[in-house]
Amino acid sequence: MYKKVLVLLALMLPASLLMAQTFKQGDLQIIQPWSQELPPNAPTVAAYFVIRNDGNEADRLDAVSSPIAGTVEMHQHMDSDGMMKMGAVEGVNVAANDQVAFAPMGYHVMLMDLQEDRSQLVDGQHFPLTLHFEKAGDVDIEVDVHKQPPTDSQDHTAH
Repeated sequence: MYKKVLVLLALMLPASLLMAQTFKQGDLQIIQPWSQELPPNAPTVAAYFVIRNDGNEADRLDAVSSPIAGTVEMHQHMDSDGMMKMGAVEGVNVAANDQVAFAPMGYHVMLMDLQEDRSQLVDGQHFPLTLHFEKAGDVDIEVDVHKQPPTDSQDHTAH
């Protein structure tokens, strides 16, 4: 019985590590990048993650790129006279010893002009994304695609 429990725990460990994937460069950590699976004909897809800056200097996310999309922009949902509106932003500041969440109804990355081959945009797959920071430089990450948002994705929504 003890061996069966150990085997089960060993099999579960890789899955739990993938769900909480973190990418690190210098003082920056990109935590749990994810996207939600959309219908095959959806014209755009969004990506979400948390940027944590453990350093003593602020940094700025200036741009994002991906080979799966012709256009990639950072967007933010904003309350404008009681109406939620989405608009592109030029960059996102990440203060020293702070974090910024890219989450539904907040900052997010919009991927547009998607490639014809959308095999990377289905549940269980992942796609590449490069975050271009002013000081930390380029950070290559993999965005996991899920049918539903990860259950702990809401834990990092503070700006």
